[in-house]
Amino acid sequence: MKNLGIILGGMSTENEVSWMSGMSVIKNLDKEKYNIYIIYIDKQGKWFEVQNIENKEKIGEELEDKVIINNIVEYLKKLDVVFPVLHGLYGEDGTIQGLLELLKIPYVGCGVLASSVGMDKVYSKIVFEKAQIPQTPYCYIRKINENYIYIDAEFNEHTLELDEITNKISQNLKYPVFVKPSNSGSSVGVKKANDIKELKDAIEYASEFDSKILVEQGIVGKEIECAVLGNNDVISSCTGEVKAADEFYSYDAKYNNNESRTVIPAEISDEKSEEIRKLAKKAFKAIDGKGLARVDFFVEEGTEKVYINEINTLPGFTNISMYPMMFEHSGIPYTELLNKLISLAEE
Repeated sequence: MKNLGIILGGMSTENEVSWMSGMSVIKNLDKEKYNIYIIYIDKQGKWFEVQNIENKEKIGEELEDKVIINNIVEYLKKLDVVFPVLHGLYGEDGTIQGLLELLKIPYVGCGVLASSVGMDKVYSKIVFEKAQIPQTPYCYIRKINENYIYIDAEFNEHTLELDEITNKISQNLKYPVFVKPSNSGSSVGVKKANDIKELKDAIEYASEFDSKILVEQGIVGKEIECAVLGNNDVISSCTGEVKAADEFYSYDAKYNNNESRTVIPAEISDEKSEEIRKLAKKAFKAIDGKGLARVDFFVEEGTEKVYINEINTLPGFTNISMYPMMFEHSGIPYTELLNKLISLAEE
């Protein structure tokens, strides 16, 4: 039997979501194939081993009997393969992937480059632009100390007052717009702005989560997702549709609002679904993806044009997550999917 490490938790704002994903993965693993080692990283970055995790009702931070791992390197070296079920910063952004690369331990999911590019919304947009994958117009801002910097199309930097920046954005993009921290998952820090005042508030809010901020022109239409699986020979799942209970699929709409729902397969034409499946594979290859990713798109109302939204290199694995559900509908059950992902890691 292989020694399989499942890493969950993490220092990002998605610690609790990672816990839910990890619990779901552990529940669906083939217990006869693996010796399972559960590693929990708390919000301060301390590593713990957790026993009998399936009996734990509490979220990781509240566990009383987790045992601290003092020598992380030696602990990891006894593992044959690692599944980092981590979302957001320090888990999905190439950092833990780099650690595992240094230790020569196979791990599930994308490598360092794809993880970091996929996590960074601004830089993934630059790659998608080069790959000529359609996307909505956007502006890029940075905040350094108390100064805001507007980055133009040629990547020249302009230090401006926030009012000047919002005026520039208002000239270049149509409202509504979405303001996002460049490195944040599960829609944390994201706000919709319908006018210049809301835009200013949203930029200030996003800057609490990241120094790089993306402002995108909004699209009225369907939110469609597609899952991809593979290293070199990549397959894509059927498409799925997100019907958010809120104005958009915010963190709260995803995890706290029972009115949000998903439809699999998506209620779009076969031709449109096939177009999205091809674009999902192209986006995955463009960032040098390996293992898995979920690629999110919009289909614009009226024009039926497809626009890429973002790529998630370590998508959710909770019981309501689209990635496992779309592959389940495509004929790969959850446990078999996990086996495939672990095999791809070893490959």
